[in-house]
Amino acid sequence: MQKGIDHIGIAVRSISKALPLYEGIFGMVNEGEEIVESQGVRVAFLSTGNTRIELLEPLNESSAVAKFIAKRGEGIHHIALEVSDIKERIKEIKDNGIQLIDEEPRPGAHHTQVAFIHPKSVQGVLVEVLEKPEREE
Repeated sequence: MQKGIDHIGIAVRSISKALPLYEGIFGMVNEGEEIVESQGVRVAFLSTGNTRIELLEPLNESSAVAKFIAKRGEGIHHIALEVSDIKERIKEIKDNGIQLIDEEPRPGAHHTQVAFIHPKSVQGVLVEVLEKPEREE
């Protein structure tokens, strides 16, 4: 089941150089930074109201985000949709003939499981589907 838009990813060369704009000028709250080794990026999530963005900084030149910046420059990288069951959603996507980058979920930021849909299948937009871990009460 689709839960809604979780965040919009923005590729940047340097999170530390981007933060003054998002925190200072736009008044967004920095929720913290972490490294996502499986994707070769450092990320920072920022929020305002119920909207979140994810800044993505490449850790090396071979990461997908580094290649994106080299080809297109800094800017909107992806839109992330939260789902309740990522494995079920991946199966539905594949069953509908939509091309996936990830055939299986992989680790994402904040202990999520993520998979990306190829932009060629979605009008040129990179779409991430993600499942958040169950919260412990």
